Amino acid sequence: MTTTLDAPVASEHDAPRSRSVNGGIFSPRQLISSLPAAFRKLDPRHLARNPVMFVVLIGSAVSTLMAFADPSVFSWVVAAWLWFTVLFANLAESVAEGRGKAQAASLRQVKRDTVAKRLDPNGGVQEVAGTDLKVGDKVVVVAGEVIPGDGDVIEGIATVDESAITGESAPVVRESGGDRCAVTGGTTVLSDRIVVQISAAPGESFVDRMIALVEGASRQKTPNEIALNILLASLTIIFLLAVVAIGPMGLYAGNAQDPIKLIALLVCLIPTTIGALLSAIGIAGMDRLVQRNVLAMSGRAVEAAGDIDTLLMDKTGTITYGNRQATELYPAPSVPAEELAEAARLSSLADGTPEGRSIVDLCCEKFGLDAQPSTEEKAAEFVAFTAQTRMSGLDIAGSQIRKGASDSVITWASGLGASVVPAVTDAVNEIAQNGGTPLVVATVERGAARILGVIALSDVVKPGIAERFAELRAMGIRTVMITGDNPLTARAIAAEAGVDDFMAEATPEDKLALIRKEQEGGRLVAMTGDGTNDAPALAQSDVGVAMNTGTSAAKEAGNMVDLDSDPTKLIEIVEIGKQLLITRGALTTFSLANDLAKYFAILPALFSGIYPQLDTLNIMRLATPESAIVSAVIFNALVIVALIPLALKGVRYRPSSASQLLGRNLLIYGVGGVVTPFIGIWLIDLVVRLIPGIG
Repeated sequence: MTTTLDAPVASEHDAPRSRSVNGGIFSPRQLISSLPAAFRKLDPRHLARNPVMFVVLIGSAVSTLMAFADPSVFSWVVAAWLWFTVLFANLAESVAEGRGKAQAASLRQVKRDTVAKRLDPNGGVQEVAGTDLKVGDKVVVVAGEVIPGDGDVIEGIATVDESAITGESAPVVRESGGDRCAVTGGTTVLSDRIVVQISAAPGESFVDRMIALVEGASRQKTPNEIALNILLASLTIIFLLAVVAIGPMGLYAGNAQDPIKLIALLVCLIPTTIGALLSAIGIAGMDRLVQRNVLAMSGRAVEAAGDIDTLLMDKTGTITYGNRQATELYPAPSVPAEELAEAARLSSLADGTPEGRSIVDLCCEKFGLDAQPSTEEKAAEFVAFTAQTRMSGLDIAGSQIRKGASDSVITWASGLGASVVPAVTDAVNEIAQNGGTPLVVATVERGAARILGVIALSDVVKPGIAERFAELRAMGIRTVMITGDNPLTARAIAAEAGVDDFMAEATPEDKLALIRKEQEGGRLVAMTGDGTNDAPALAQSDVGVAMNTGTSAAKEAGNMVDLDSDPTKLIEIVEIGKQLLITRGALTTFSLANDLAKYFAILPALFSGIYPQLDTLNIMRLATPESAIVSAVIFNALVIVALIPLALKGVRYRPSSASQLLGRNLLIYGVGGVVTPFIGIWLIDLVVRLIPGIG
């Protein structure tokens, strides 16, 4: 039989989070520091993944060759600004990746070579290198030592410094037997002794995956991004065919077109702006999550977060703090409180969960009982809790002592002849209605079964969570609380938290069934959880946000991990997902709209010599055909740099309907995309016309 452990001295919920969100502000210094990476990305093998910019690269190379063959100020200026267009596109991606690499650099400091104290099958301790650990190995870590790898605490309790991972300076408690048992390699144990079972192989740890993800090395394009790439590639092919057809048309009209002008026309007509910024938008979306201490395992999850309809939240540890503590004993009539306390203590001596330890502490503090088991008690047979029986206890000296869910223990005791008095059921109902969890205690001695009374476990709803759920409701998201508690307790917590619906006495199969039912109705489902029993539901959901305080199984199943273990942060995740989609749509609208102004700049310049009537379309009154083309090419390149801050920061999201969002984007980015190039090209032409050989 295992003995009780010392009570936790602190909890991650005892102090407010102090981590500040930083690194999201764009500065010109980032442009300069990212230039070397932008030059390296001129490699055709890299640009081949972006069809729009690959066409611009080919056009730049051909223009440069023509400038060498037939030098002129016009040809060299056009060739140079075409190269700048490709370079600025690479710069946008490099700036986005650079911020992620800065995050990765700080994470690499967490990784260090450690010596692990591995337990062998005989109980001995063997010192091995941390890199030699395998999944399933058990290691001992004591105060002052670094945890050598990711895993779960299977024995003991300790305070752990996770500041290198989460940025939170306050130590947190990690303990066996609960949902706060997962530990991360590279964090430091500050007190006590724990045994950790390794759950990740070397090179596949949580920190390793974080580094790869924030650097963008393992980023894959999302379905939305792939679809947009196909659209951009299609538009590029259409404009390429159109521009190629202009050459024979000019020859037929008796005015052959300069190939450099045709290349400039093609580059200005294809959607270079969004083509250049598309990758940066996706990287920046994941980076914004990292800044908020959320690790997204894929860009697909970020996109899905912007479209979710239903949010399922586990009660314990998410809506409530999750550290339920025994607060009161309610003895049955004619049962002394001391007898109930002694039975509650005995039934919890071998219970390693936080709840079990709190029961022992309550009985010892209020009734002066001994926290340590006697020799006889150590030899007793412990009955473990199971999902089927929903109770646990102790068999000692011919007596059976059980505690657990009220209906399970009452059914067990009644089946052995115990009578159920109204005072017990009244206490159960009162505790449940007040949002607590009632545990009934019963015994069987000399063949006689008795119900001794009720233990009240109290949990606390996190402050401000009702307001946060109201925000989700304003976004059109339905919230559902899932709990294993009885319906009365679930209803009380749901009312206090302000959720739309709840599921009580839920099993892992019930959670899966609910998620599949929602998905069959065409809805996207998000789920937060921290326990091993949440893992199947996290894996099935479209967005599965696992708490960092949770088990390794939960973190492996989810496609996001919240390092702060704040389930209400899903609201920010949803906002970032919506912001990603809106930013991509807004810049696509702007990119396609600003082509209109380029038509008015370049087409009259190309054909006014053949068709003088087209000069009336030169509404900007650009000086010469050459200055018009150069001005359009320069604007086409500079607008990419101008939009990098917006691509990184994202378009601001305000909760509203899809039609309102569409209308606002069309007004701001559609109209703005038409007007801005007219002004920009006209201003650039005022300077370009002063260059000899162009103006």
